[in-house]
Amino acid sequence: MNNVLGMLIGAAIDREDGDSGVGGAIGGYLAEGAIKLVAPLAVTFAIGWGVQFLARRAIEAVTGEDAHAG
Repeated sequence: MNNVLGMLIGAAIDREDGDSGVGGAIGGYLAEGAIKLVAPLAVTFAIGWGVQFLARRAIEAVTGEDAHAG
């Protein structure tokens, strides 16, 4: 029941092409499942990137050195 919206949208798009809608329903189901998996990972990555960026800027502010310099 969780992926019904994705299935309905996929079926509607597939029916516009004159198809039965079954392929679109399966595609919509898979797309919604993928979004549910990828979205939290993307948010976690963005937060982690922001934290390391701000930490690097704080180190540069305190030490006066470029944190990128090897």
